[in-house]
Amino acid sequence: MPNTDPDTTSRPHLVLASASPRRADLLRDHGFKTRIVKPPREEPDLAEGNLSPPEMAKALSYFKARAVAELVDTGLIVAGDTIVALGGKCFGKPTDRRHAREILLALSGTTQQVITGVTLLDAASRRRLIRHDVTDVTMRKMLGDEMEAYLDSGDWAGKAGAYGIQDSGDAFVTRVRGSFTNVVGMPMELLERMLGEWQTGS
Repeated sequence: MPNTDPDTTSRPHLVLASASPRRADLLRDHGFKTRIVKPPREEPDLAEGNLSPPEMAKALSYFKARAVAELVDTGLIVAGDTIVALGGKCFGKPTDRRHAREILLALSGTTQQVITGVTLLDAASRRRLIRHDVTDVTMRKMLGDEMEAYLDSGDWAGKAGAYGIQDSGDAFVTRVRGSFTNVVGMPMELLERMLGEWQTGS
């Protein structure tokens, strides 16, 4: 749930290393003041490496934070990267409609893991904290016509796993076990814990 406490003066200002409006909305809704800086480089393809899905998500979030640190002199940078994993295979953002269909066919009727890596990085000192969160998402079997209608909508574009739970993709999701905001793109419960850890220096 969004933060409803009017006293948000103690919250740090954050530099959001993302062009995602969903992540920006989540931070704003939870009372954070943010400066948005898009990473200047495309994230690398780590699919051929030996990283586990959580390690991949964390590595990509750190890549984004480090890239933005080259553009800003000061500030606490927060970056997130979300992937979907099923049976050890990772699914990121689809490159086109055909790719989106392939991803949805693989995920339809399954319970998959939505994994978001989160990095906090101080732009000046380069101190960093990297964590991840996992949410199980169960998706019902998608029928051919409704899958094509969903592909026609374009809601799959720019979303890990080719669906957005905050958009029309939620029509195919029957169960979410874990953080809902993680599936949207930034696990706010984890971020709050990380910021607490950051401030205490633990």
